[in-house]
Amino acid sequence: MKKFAAVLLSGVMALSLAACGGGGNEATTGTASNDSTSAKTEKASNYPEKPITVVAPSGAGGGWDKTARSLTKVLAEGKLVDKTMTVENKPGGGGAVFMAEYATQSKKDDYKLFVNSPPILINNLKKEGNSPFGYQDTTPLVQLTRDYGAIVVKADSPFQDLKSALEAMKADPSKVTVAGGSAPGSMDHLVAVLPAFKYGVDPKAVKYVSYDGGGEAIAALLGGNADLIATDASSVGEYLKAGKIRVLAVTSSERLGGDLKDIPTTKEAGVEGAEFTIWRGVFGPKEMSADALAYWQEKLKALSESEGWKNELQANGWESEFKNSDEFKAFLGEQEKQIQELLAALGMAK
Repeated sequence: MKKFAAVLLSGVMALSLAACGGGGNEATTGTASNDSTSAKTEKASNYPEKPITVVAPSGAGGGWDKTARSLTKVLAEGKLVDKTMTVENKPGGGGAVFMAEYATQSKKDDYKLFVNSPPILINNLKKEGNSPFGYQDTTPLVQLTRDYGAIVVKADSPFQDLKSALEAMKADPSKVTVAGGSAPGSMDHLVAVLPAFKYGVDPKAVKYVSYDGGGEAIAALLGGNADLIATDASSVGEYLKAGKIRVLAVTSSERLGGDLKDIPTTKEAGVEGAEFTIWRGVFGPKEMSADALAYWQEKLKALSESEGWKNELQANGWESEFKNSDEFKAFLGEQEKQIQELLAALGMAK
């Protein structure tokens, strides 16, 4: 019996050791799982692995171009991104030409971002020159700034204030050439037409000429090819200081600071209901990877809080307004409805 008991005890101990060995295997499996998780985390941290392009879908000198160059500069100088970042200008159709290419050919390209503003909504909603692609064909990353429109004339223009320009349009719209850095029915056009519409001018009768970017529109004004332009308020400071232009009004609800502190709002200039806000944000491809999305959420948030970015805001006359991806998408949905209503009122909705 004692011998049997000893054998039985030996068997039980062997089973116990085997069970412990199984536990050891489970622990090893758990370690392998953790290693796998670490590998995934490490893989995620590998983005970006090559240079990044930020596209300004316009010519040089306008708001998109300046925003793209400012953000890449701060990301690089602040060492927030350690890969080379280049800005590429892709003008055409107020951004619509680039959107067609981006939405169809770059929808998985985590290494190509772009800057945009209300035209991404307007181009998709307007009747003429309509783009089949809108913000739903992208991944909105963040909103960075808020700007306003400016109604601008050459320094020696006979128009001394907004009302005198609008009176001339009302008398004979064909004799006042209005220009902007975007296509008919898009942002600069709306900024130009909205005060006229609110003043009783038929918006369809306004003679509007489009250029690829605010820089070209200002060049047209200074060259005598336009009587008046609508552009971003933040882009006119240097021309105003140089005495080359006169700003008749800005489309903010309150006066701006800096170089534009003495410029009246459209309401102060005698036109009610002509406020227009211009936001600027950063977008990625529609099928952007989760790793890239998380990376840019972190980096662009850090950008918005950096001293370098605050200096760029001050230098360019921009107002900071940060929205993360979810907040930005919700806002875009709301503004899309507002723009749809405005275009419908102007007879420009598709």
